[in-house]
Amino acid sequence: MPSKVFSAGISGLEGKIIEIEVETSYGLRRFEIVGLPDKAVEESKERVSLAIENSGFESPQKKPLKVLVSLAPADLKKEGSLYDLPIALGLLLAEKKIKFDPEKKLILGELALDGSLRPIKGAILFSILAKEKNFSEIILPKENEIEAGLVKEVKVIGVESLKETVEYLEGRREILPAKLDLKNLREKREEKVSLTWIKGQEMAKRALEIVAAGGHNLLMVGPPGAGKTLLAKALSSILPPLSFEESLELTKIYSLAGLLPKENPLILERPFRAPHHSASEVALIGGGNPPRPGEITLAHRGVLFLDELPEFHRDVLESLRQPLEEGMINISRAKHSLTLPAKFTLVAASNPCPCGYFGDPERECKCTNSQIRMYQRKLSGPLIDRIDLFIHVPRLEYEKLIGEERENVVKEVKERVKKAREIQKRRFKKEKTNAEMEIPEIKKYCQIDQASEKLLKEAVDSGKLSVRGYHRVLKVARTIADLENSEKILFSHLAEALNYRLRQEII
Repeated sequence: MPSKVFSAGISGLEGKIIEIEVETSYGLRRFEIVGLPDKAVEESKERVSLAIENSGFESPQKKPLKVLVSLAPADLKKEGSLYDLPIALGLLLAEKKIKFDPEKKLILGELALDGSLRPIKGAILFSILAKEKNFSEIILPKENEIEAGLVKEVKVIGVESLKETVEYLEGRREILPAKLDLKNLREKREEKVSLTWIKGQEMAKRALEIVAAGGHNLLMVGPPGAGKTLLAKALSSILPPLSFEESLELTKIYSLAGLLPKENPLILERPFRAPHHSASEVALIGGGNPPRPGEITLAHRGVLFLDELPEFHRDVLESLRQPLEEGMINISRAKHSLTLPAKFTLVAASNPCPCGYFGDPERECKCTNSQIRMYQRKLSGPLIDRIDLFIHVPRLEYEKLIGEERENVVKEVKERVKKAREIQKRRFKKEKTNAEMEIPEIKKYCQIDQASEKLLKEAVDSGKLSVRGYHRVLKVARTIADLENSEKILFSHLAEALNYRLRQEII
């Protein structure tokens, strides 16, 4: 009878139960793994054999033993080195070298040649899977126990070696389950760029407040050195805190990508991703073989900042159109199909021309008309139409540059943003922003008076506002009303939202 041990694999952002069956028989020495293993899984037979020998057991390679390892379901691609530990335990069970009940135990871990365990990716996904599939405990490397311990309903056992695992499973060693006190969990925070650092630029600061409150997309255009990058970084200082559900969702993404810090098993702050303009389409939206999360997924529930927007490759920018509209990205390849979350706020910055001084009253632009048109043409109409607010960031005058800082400005703005987000949570009865509203919700929550309707009609009929732009103006107006704690969208709210929208003529 073959032995059976339970492990798990990853498919997208979800875990899948993998049954590992091991059959041994005497004959021509052979060690074979079947069930669509990748190269890392196939190489596990070498790691497993030496780890078993160095843990005090007889190596399967030192006797005429035929070993067959089956990974089920057979039609699911098995990737990574996390199957080392369960394969080793299955082999020892099959050879009757050890004895334990493998039922309701989920086992994962990569073995070093000396039998010690190395950390794995996606520990929290496996812990959630164990809870969903009613496993009583999950056994994994010691370095992953805090991350897996975020799921309180599962008994998490962290082990350091194959020998220690065997001793625990046979009842010869006591290992206490991992316990995580979320109240004492604190992320090591770096000092943020604060909104108080920025002098002047009142219109830009107001736009950032609206963006933070409603999750809207923003494009800033201005000459070099005007403060566009600083403004984008300052957005993090006024964003509302993550809910526990959002933190858990982000932690799953970063764990899968292998970017979760060991000392900080739970993402507590909204991500701010700023890829270089030379980034490829795969780096930005995700993909590869096997598919992995890109920058838009790593920026989920946070900010994706694209500096020097026209310098990005056109095909890279065009790939943002679907996720900006739907809040997710569908990656389809010949052997893989994957859907990843991508509900991010896009903040972009651009110069008005290659030299940066087109329209500047003080400095002369050295670009030709054809160069300016070619530079601005990199941003297609459909992409621009998906941006909610457009602002011009002018050069600062000396008097404003040396002006005194206002105290408590960040605290005041952050409080208004927090209250606006709470209004939206009550409105939608879940964690959702105004920017994510669908058309039925816009009709329900974005009703306007006759004067506002007339203003919008003129904008649409003149061709300055598309159908998508019409809906986006209403969403922004709803956010402005929420910031002022107004149940109704007033004419002033709509006029301000329309003013930001029609400024797209700046590029």
